[in-house]
Amino acid sequence: MNTMEQLRAGEGINSIELPPVTPEALVLYAEASGDHNPIHLDEDEAKRLGLPGIIAHGMWTMGNLAKLFTPYHEEGFLQDYQIRFTGMVFLGDIITLQAKLASKKDRLLTFQVTASNQNGIDVLKGNAIFKLVD
Repeated sequence: MNTMEQLRAGEGINSIELPPVTPEALVLYAEASGDHNPIHLDEDEAKRLGLPGIIAHGMWTMGNLAKLFTPYHEEGFLQDYQIRFTGMVFLGDIITLQAKLASKKDRLLTFQVTASNQNGIDVLKGNAIFKLVD
């Protein structure tokens, strides 16, 4: 594994494939976050509101992005995220998280980050800034 300091623009860090999204994972997230919106927990209510079924919390997907940077915690920290949701995550989806170094300036590394489902459809895109510490 390369260190963050060794990365060059265009190189990525190891991608992560999350296990399939389960109702239990969303209930745990709802409890932790306080977001009990029924579109994330109740199939019938989600469908009544025009969705094809339960969808994962967007912030659940975004929060999982931090896992990409966990192996590098001794080198620095995530200073900022800027993301946009581009699709929905459904029960059973397998989400792959990826980060590619876009630029390096001083001690700040800007990564392009994505989360995509098992069909290769992006559900989240954005940037994450990782700050190297001395």
